[in-house]
Amino acid sequence: MRHFLTENDFDQNEIIEVFEQASIFKKNRAERPSSDLTGQSWGLLFYKNSTRTRVSFEVGIRELGANPLVIDQSSTQNGRRESIGDTARVLSRYLDGLVIRAHGHEIIEEFAKHSSIPVVNALTDFLHPCQIYADCMTILEKKVDGTNPFTGLQGKKLAFFGDTSCNMANSWILAGALFGMDVHLAGPAEFEPSAQIEGFCKENGLSENWHFTADPMEAASGADVIYTDVWVSMGYEEQEQERFQSMAPYRVNSEVLAKAKNDCLFMHCMPAHPGEEVTQKVLDSPHAVLLDQAENRLHMQKSILRSIFSLRNKTKAS
Repeated sequence: MRHFLTENDFDQNEIIEVFEQASIFKKNRAERPSSDLTGQSWGLLFYKNSTRTRVSFEVGIRELGANPLVIDQSSTQNGRRESIGDTARVLSRYLDGLVIRAHGHEIIEEFAKHSSIPVVNALTDFLHPCQIYADCMTILEKKVDGTNPFTGLQGKKLAFFGDTSCNMANSWILAGALFGMDVHLAGPAEFEPSAQIEGFCKENGLSENWHFTADPMEAASGADVIYTDVWVSMGYEEQEQERFQSMAPYRVNSEVLAKAKNDCLFMHCMPAHPGEEVTQKVLDSPHAVLLDQAENRLHMQKSILRSIFSLRNKTKAS
């Protein structure tokens, strides 16, 4: 059974096809719904609150001809009076696929282990692969004439600011290794990238094309992309004041953008908090492409689901 839990769960040819198809879906959206998943039922299991993830997946599943079923984890027996394994096996009897937004990455790994249907990672505390694919699609649209991330992103410098131990920082480290990007991370020493992502790259034979620094201007120098995320993710609210104090020097402002390339992109997976991780002036600048990123979640996720189903059929046939 094929799942999409990490950015490298597709091979190179499959990734190229996913990016090409996402662009086709975007160009031909008026022709929806397609027949790619006609008659299927896909579950959306959420352990965390969501806006963009829920809406983009629910709309995308409908546009592929399938029926989305949103499942609020707090209203189920899962994890309390029923094991993840049993939940996965039962849902596999009802559904054609399962999209999960969870806390620990081990949750989706456990679902994948016991599911006989595809499982897609919509976000964990470790990785956010759907967001990264959509962000790479956005960079290709804005900076490159083409859809191939292996050729189009090679050598591009991305600077990530703030909590460089978060899931988005991890995912950019992995994207850098996959696509040959030069990833620079700037943040407080106590939020340096974890050994977990280093170990993951080594286990998967991926070169680590990333650099950590405490100097935000060093990271921003000559960057093609400036990226940041919220300083306080869900589950870390009790650390709010401590995080605000330590990350204040890594706020993305006009001075940071001035160090990057003149045509640099400013990216943020949202929700953005003006005055915290980024200034309103940067958000209002022509460098900001946040809405393009959000839109591309829809097209990229449709392509991922289509590919997962297609690969599942190939696996069955073989």
